Amino acid sequence: MNSRTIGGMLLIIGTSVGGGMLALPIATAPGGFFGSAIGLIFAWLIMTGGALLILEVNAWLPEGNNIISMARQTLGRWGEVFAWVVYLLLLYTLLSAYTASGADVLHGLIEQLGVNLPNWLGAIIFIVIFASIVILGIRAVDFANRGLMFGKLAVYVLLVLFTIPFVHLNLLAAAHPKRVLGAITVIITSYGFATIVPSLRMYFHNNIKQLRLVIIVGSLIPLGCYLIWVAVILGTLPLHGPNGLIPMLTSPHPVSDLAHALSAHTRSAWITGFADIFTSICVMTSFIAVSLGLCDFLADGFNVNKQGKGGFLVYSVAFVPPLAIVIFYPQAFLIGLSYAGIFCVLLLVLLPAFMAWSGRYRKNIAKGYQLIGGKLTLILLIIVGFGIIGLTSG
Repeated sequence: MNSRTIGGMLLIIGTSVGGGMLALPIATAPGGFFGSAIGLIFAWLIMTGGALLILEVNAWLPEGNNIISMARQTLGRWGEVFAWVVYLLLLYTLLSAYTASGADVLHGLIEQLGVNLPNWLGAIIFIVIFASIVILGIRAVDFANRGLMFGKLAVYVLLVLFTIPFVHLNLLAAAHPKRVLGAITVIITSYGFATIVPSLRMYFHNNIKQLRLVIIVGSLIPLGCYLIWVAVILGTLPLHGPNGLIPMLTSPHPVSDLAHALSAHTRSAWITGFADIFTSICVMTSFIAVSLGLCDFLADGFNVNKQGKGGFLVYSVAFVPPLAIVIFYPQAFLIGLSYAGIFCVLLLVLLPAFMAWSGRYRKNIAKGYQLIGGKLTLILLIIVGFGIIGLTSG
């Protein structure tokens, strides 16, 4: 396994195992561990299938094409408009959620120094620092992500190992699977890595076989991490009470509340430190990976290079709107992830299925790699996608 393969997997893991992971035990708490596990496995199947369809359709076009060009070529003008609207809604929502979470983390860290950092200033500082990495390009993002990911995985392992002795099996035994349906959009968002597939194809120089392996293995690792993470948190923290998981659902600072609750229940300085570091790195890796996908999307949509005036346009359009959202609505984290789940289904499940159907069976432009299952797989993804949206709307 070469360095580029590892880097690609880490980018997928970094996009997935990030800010959304912090919300999982909070959002899925009403469903218990059993319901959470079912939801996580189901969402992995759906979202990985959508990612492989994006790879399939993207491979029909020259390198450098993103979802805008893919929708235009397969679905025409209306498909292009749909892709523009939903993609921007999704990535702006994600970046707003991660920026809000980043500002929350900065607020918590600086508060320990006796300084009260306003949310708006924390959001500006966070975006300035990590947008700078994205502006330097995918290689800078790759290397920064590798360093952060190795650190995050190491801290994750230590945090889990130190917390396991505090897990109570009776808390994990509580099962209310139906209640996890209310969290399905947050779970779906935790697998939103498919937005960077077109960018990864350029990075892998059109090696579709290698990239398919990267997508599958790179998405399985987050699934395992999520299952362990949810088990540890749901087995350690109660649902109700001052440091319970249910009250965090409506908290303006759910990320820092989760870290504080772990500290209060375990009374371990090690766990407190690991939790603070882990939450910080999660937000950083999610932000830079999602920002990379958005900037490449905008460059494709505007048909400009990410340099000079074109770069100024791309980066302004990418970072100013989510910053404005967080400044005027600092409680954007959990609500943002919930809405992002709906946009994830529209953009990363339904749109790829319709693009693949049109390209394969209407326009006959399909060539090379094809996701297994033929029409049946596409029909199942479409039914499930509309089912999730209907469930959420209802």
